[in-house]
Amino acid sequence: MNIIKLEEMLKQFFNEDLGDGDLSSEYIFSAEQQGSFSFYAKENGVFCGALIIEYGFHLLDRSIKIQLLKKDGETVKTGDVLAVVKGPLQKLLIGERVILNLIQRMSAIATATHHAVQETAGTYAKICDTRKTMPGLRMLDKYAVRIGGGFNHRNGLYDAIMLKDNHIAFAGSITKAVQAARAKVGHTVKIEVEIETKDQLEEAIIAGADIIMFDNRSPEEIRAWLPTVPSSIVTEASGGITLENLKAYAQSGVQFISLGSLTHSVKAFDISALVQMKGDHSLVHN
Repeated sequence: MNIIKLEEMLKQFFNEDLGDGDLSSEYIFSAEQQGSFSFYAKENGVFCGALIIEYGFHLLDRSIKIQLLKKDGETVKTGDVLAVVKGPLQKLLIGERVILNLIQRMSAIATATHHAVQETAGTYAKICDTRKTMPGLRMLDKYAVRIGGGFNHRNGLYDAIMLKDNHIAFAGSITKAVQAARAKVGHTVKIEVEIETKDQLEEAIIAGADIIMFDNRSPEEIRAWLPTVPSSIVTEASGGITLENLKAYAQSGVQFISLGSLTHSVKAFDISALVQMKGDHSLVHN
């Protein structure tokens, strides 16, 4: 992960929430008062977000002590303590919500990816993500997919060519679209073509696509069409794939399965914080 970019993102997120100051904390607590947070899981899953906790709190105050009890990628159970942070109470309260929001989302993505990867056991298929990420959070979303055992598709429009139905329609054909791209692209950039019919598949092969995506095709169709594809071309399936039918797609023989659901519709992983004031043994939910 790009730590410089991460720090800039965290600064932006804190500034959005903090504005000119935290009225609640600053008016109630002194700058000298110390406290402690314990982050703990309220459901079973895969933890992701250790860097968020570490860099987030240290951006607010370098004196904050952080004890990470779980590493990214570790499975957690309800009640497991993920991390303990100690330091100036004002700064802990400033960072709490932003950090919780991020690690809840990242842990949810890692958990969803882990479940999807489990469904492909015994096959050669690999799970990957899509560009259907939360705007502004793509680096974190895709990091969470890797932590969950998945693979990243292209990061954006800039690092691979993917010719979808609209590109092909505007260009006039798959062949014209691939030829136009191939004439200008560097040798390290792959060209992927989305197909929906057997005729499109054959055209994409002849045109010299590097990757062929079977879009909204059934596992049976993919299994029947795959023998046509040369081994030099990477194959991918996408569209209409759920956890319920994922195994059937994995067993079709396709190499990659991309799932937008890993990032566009996950429910936040349930993580809570317990606050303990210095000299006070009572715990309060936040």
